[in-house]
Amino acid sequence: MTIWAVLLGMGAVTYGIRLSVLAFVRHDALPDLAREALRYLLPAVLVAIIAPAVLYVGENSTFSATPDNERLVAALVAGATAWVTRNVWLTVSVGMAALWLLQWAM
Repeated sequence: MTIWAVLLGMGAVTYGIRLSVLAFVRHDALPDLAREALRYLLPAVLVAIIAPAVLYVGENSTFSATPDNERLVAALVAGATAWVTRNVWLTVSVGMAALWLLQWAM
């Protein structure tokens, strides 16, 4: 029970800290450099989450940036789809279809 109380308490503290910036800081109060940097925060976080899943494959999670890596090829296909269409659902659908097709073919 104690560990759950600690986890919930720390979650509330973390959420409160993040919410305080959004709730109490006016948008125009931030310097231009900070606003520009925040524009790149979401793409940076997504890359940090997706890149290891794409590039480290296999049972022992070895680095693989070769055309034999079907995850990498599917990610490139999904990236090209996102670039051209700017449609999230189509990007996810095409990326997953490419991954399944490549896994089936290899």
